[in-house]
Amino acid sequence: MATPRDSDPQLDQMIERAREVVRLEARAIASLEPRLDERFAEACAEVLGCEGHVVVSGMGKAGLIGQKISATLASTGTPSIFLHPGEALHGDLGRIREKDVVLAMSNSGETDELNALVPVARRIGARVIALTGNGASTLAKRADAVLDFGSVEEACPMKLAPTASTTAMLALGDALAMVVLAERGFDRKDYALYHPAGALGRRLMRIAEVMRSGEELPLVSSSQTVSETLITMTQTPGRPGAALIVDDAGVLAGIFTDGDLRRLLQEGRREVLDSAVSEVMGRDPKSVQEDQLVEEAKRLMQESKVDQLPVVNGSGHAVGLLDVQDLLEIRV
Repeated sequence: MATPRDSDPQLDQMIERAREVVRLEARAIASLEPRLDERFAEACAEVLGCEGHVVVSGMGKAGLIGQKISATLASTGTPSIFLHPGEALHGDLGRIREKDVVLAMSNSGETDELNALVPVARRIGARVIALTGNGASTLAKRADAVLDFGSVEEACPMKLAPTASTTAMLALGDALAMVVLAERGFDRKDYALYHPAGALGRRLMRIAEVMRSGEELPLVSSSQTVSETLITMTQTPGRPGAALIVDDAGVLAGIFTDGDLRRLLQEGRREVLDSAVSEVMGRDPKSVQEDQLVEEAKRLMQESKVDQLPVVNGSGHAVGLLDVQDLLEIRV
């Protein structure tokens, strides 16, 4: 247990200053909720109707927040790039196309570079959304839609450094991206497509990417014996701990595992090697489809307490086998 420290006026002042920053930024975010009205819906409609890219632009700290918003849009199904307004005025305006939407970000709405960029973008044919704290600003007047977060008190002791205002920008940009995501029906499988690397990417891989298939898939006819099934399992590359039993059409009928064999031998059924595997296989096994996510397969394995899962297609044909070792290899 931590012991109470002696009061230190300097430390107390630092802590209270930090708490004031958090309070002011929290207040800025809370003030956004009543401002989310039909203007916000209009901005969402602009993004949903965009047939090109959402080009996010802003100077200074607003530009840094804009880069994050652009990245969030791009990772959730909305093609987006960030365009520095200063660079835009020196040739990079060529990145804007007629079917684009420009998301122009400025707290004051009077940023010179941004207000010089917007008219040219409109002449190109792009639509413009202003994200600003001043709904009466030049930027807001030149935009097709306005996200106005209003006047907020900066958390800076001098009330100058962008702090609460950039927090409000980020929250409003996230709200825009998440509403657009939901309206598009963007789901976990779509998210996985844009996040192939790292732990998140591995969890969101599709089963077809890691399952055993082709020559690594041990398929056995229901008329074959247990002995023949074991030979197939042994001769299959990777030596899987299970074989999938299929009917004449290739439809999954059951599964036979190393564990099944051990259980049968422990029961004293020495003659089982000559029995038809269909007599001792596990019927109606838990299975997954090849387009499901790996994390779904992992969850099913844990819930069912099994180490192997058959993989089937939409018509029930066996197309793969997923072994717990396959998940360990990709560190899921």
